Amino acid sequence: MAFTAGERLYLGAEAEVWRGTWMGLPAVRKQRRLRAWRHPDLDDRLGRRRMIAEARLMVRLHRIGLNVPILYDCDIEQQQLVMSNIPGQPLIELLNDRSIADDVVQNHLRSAGRSIRMLHRQAIVHGDLSTNNIIIQPSGEAVLIDFGLAKIEFETELYGIDLHVLFEILGASHPHRNHAMDAVLEGYTQCEKELGPPASTPGGDPIPMDDVIERFDLIRTRVRYHG
Repeated sequence: MAFTAGERLYLGAEAEVWRGTWMGLPAVRKQRRLRAWRHPDLDDRLGRRRMIAEARLMVRLHRIGLNVPILYDCDIEQQQLVMSNIPGQPLIELLNDRSIADDVVQNHLRSAGRSIRMLHRQAIVHGDLSTNNIIIQPSGEAVLIDFGLAKIEFETELYGIDLHVLFEILGASHPHRNHAMDAVLEGYTQCEKELGPPASTPGGDPIPMDDVIERFDLIRTRVRYHG
């Protein structure tokens, strides 16, 4: 794997992420970390399975034209993925920068909503829609990254949960950004208005936009009631 490491971007329980170069191209390497509490054989099998699934989804999304990191290399033995580096800033940094006007932030959030719907239209849930996993490019386009928990799904509940995860993060970590989730949903619905109903996928029909938003509202009410 011809990757030259430069700056470490992230160190978490699941993975370590480095920025560097791959054969002269700006790249990012995601290295899965061992889970010491899990039996080594089981950990290895689960890690390989998840890495293969993530690599396949990235290739699939790129082939159909979604703006996602391009997979450069996949080393199953070392449990490493190398992908293109997406220029831009994580949404979390832009939300935390109080010098950025609210109307600019609202546009970023609408762009994020659009990108989320583009993913959902492929019958894929992200599984970890945090503001760290949304990159805003210099053009203003939002790019989703880190598909380690993403999967093909046809259950409405999981799409509602995808949106609710982001809703909870926006409320907990960025309460000063008023109506943040409203802007996300504007972008989510506008995407559907522009493109029309999603086409069928090999596994079935993607969940309609209205059904996803209705389920998100239900989950939000359910959580608030039980909380």
